[in-house]
Amino acid sequence: MRLLLPLLIPLVGAAAVALLRDRPQVRDWAAIFAGVAQIIALVVMLPDVLDGHRATFSIAPFLTDAPIALRGDPLGMLLLLTASPLWLLTTLYSIGYLRGATASLTRLHVLVAITISATAGVAFSANLITLYLFYEAMTIATYPLVTFTGTNEAATGGRRYLSYQLGTGIALFLPAVVLTYTQTGSFALTPGGIFGAEPTGFLPILTYLLFLFGIAKAAILPAHAWLPAAMVAPVPVSALLHSVAVVNVGVFTLFRVLLDVFGQDAIASLGLGRLTLIATSVTILVASLVALRLGNLKEILAYSTIGQLSYMVLGMALLNEAGATGGALHLVGHSVSKITLFFAVGAIAVGTGATRLNELRGLGQRMPLLLGVFAVGAASIVGLPPTVGFVTKYFLFIGVAKARQWLVLMVLAASTVLSATYYLRVVRTSLSPMPHVDGTPSGPTSLPLSARPVPREMLIPMVVTACLTVLLGVVPGPILTLVRAAVP
Repeated sequence: MRLLLPLLIPLVGAAAVALLRDRPQVRDWAAIFAGVAQIIALVVMLPDVLDGHRATFSIAPFLTDAPIALRGDPLGMLLLLTASPLWLLTTLYSIGYLRGATASLTRLHVLVAITISATAGVAFSANLITLYLFYEAMTIATYPLVTFTGTNEAATGGRRYLSYQLGTGIALFLPAVVLTYTQTGSFALTPGGIFGAEPTGFLPILTYLLFLFGIAKAAILPAHAWLPAAMVAPVPVSALLHSVAVVNVGVFTLFRVLLDVFGQDAIASLGLGRLTLIATSVTILVASLVALRLGNLKEILAYSTIGQLSYMVLGMALLNEAGATGGALHLVGHSVSKITLFFAVGAIAVGTGATRLNELRGLGQRMPLLLGVFAVGAASIVGLPPTVGFVTKYFLFIGVAKARQWLVLMVLAASTVLSATYYLRVVRTSLSPMPHVDGTPSGPTSLPLSARPVPREMLIPMVVTACLTVLLGVVPGPILTLVRAAVP
């Protein structure tokens, strides 16, 4: 029954927020308490999960061989213990970002809480049918968030988001689930896989390809264009859903396919690890090159995310302990680092109105805290010590070396250089002095003379995530314990 709590708590929180919509302060506290309650529920469950207990709970009968059922395990806990604290921080950030927009903030709280509930369903799914249902439920729940602003641009982005997510889900992901059952007679998610050690023929390969490209939330090329399109959403939505919940659910689902549907032996026997390395390497390089030529800050972060998601899948596809550890740890490290960047970009937009790279001159002088927070997140994405990004890159490079995948090693090195280049452009431009003519800023690339104060509800979460980015790099031991329990 405890497995239901991480799903039910956000839904109860959403209901409380809706009922308290006419009392803004109480409503906001209800949203915050829901986040705290979910974290407590997960922490209470964690010792049993780490001790090897795999509690199960059947929600409802559905198919003869696949009830809608939940199962707690370390991999699911890893996803939720990443998403849940960041949901709480995003809730606080949203209160500052949408200050005064009472109806909009109520709607945001409700929709994000429903999305977190769907995330918990994905994390604890006991079989492929349950996983697919919660995966698609998240798609439906997040569509109103992508179109949140109600503009024509948001409508266009929402249509692209929905077409990619539902299109690939129905046309590729669902057939892969059915083909899995026809070949194995099971929908179960079983450590070591259900295909056996040495499957033969083309059908298992086809099934894997349908999974790989049908799980579009992982944004592997060519199923990636939805993510930049979804950046039309407000910053809090982009921060949580497109650097934590949605994209992490995509990567997590591929982890399940690699570990619990096929298993490492079957992946190695069919040569699917190498195929995955090719797909993710292409995605990493293309995303990095595109980000290099962009000027809009949110678009830069979007393409950075596309590349970083493939780092995670690549690590798992190396089929060794170091690579799998790096891939799973990067799910946590990237989430904390990228949400720090989104928080900083949102605060810059609120404080100065700047949304593009060429508008940032003088930011270091006017708002050094925002630039400092951004620099910490960027350093982690690049992989610089003492951030968590350095630790994840360390394991990934060790995994690549042990697998003797030297071309992949070159891809990771090139991507690191490219990431450093486009993030350094942002920092360098922000440190450039503001040009003045007779005491007045000149030119369209200058920040305004008087910046609007950034609400403390926005500043606190971004400082916390920046500190976490460094803390996880300096003291990675606790999170590594969970990661190593989650992967073979």
